[in-house]
Amino acid sequence: MKKYLGSISIVLAIVCCSFVNTVEMDNVLVALKSGNAAQLSKYFDNRVDISLPDNADNYSRTQAEMILREFFHRNNVRNFDLRYKSENPETNYCIGTLHTNGGNYRTTLFMKQKGDKQYLQDLRFQKLD
Repeated sequence: MKKYLGSISIVLAIVCCSFVNTVEMDNVLVALKSGNAAQLSKYFDNRVDISLPDNADNYSRTQAEMILREFFHRNNVRNFDLRYKSENPETNYCIGTLHTNGGNYRTTLFMKQKGDKQYLQDLRFQKLD
């Protein structure tokens, strides 16, 4: 009986961790879809790689929020179409199209597990012609 309880506990822990990761990615996508840099920054790691059509660099959490706020201000977000989303225990990423008044951008997000939370580490926007 103890053997079964141990196995069930392990399975439940894995399922719960997977659910938490999915919820974090979903929250990131909601923030992206609304063009909300402040909400998005809640999921930033200490340093974030951001690639925009006119520049790319590694920024602190605060700098990254300011860069995205300016990007969203210049390009009012209309929608985000999710094309692909991975759901792994340690890393998650997704690819989609960000629709803005300034054009459409192929968008890639990469999140990595640190402790009991996933953090956004890489965000890329490539202008589509």
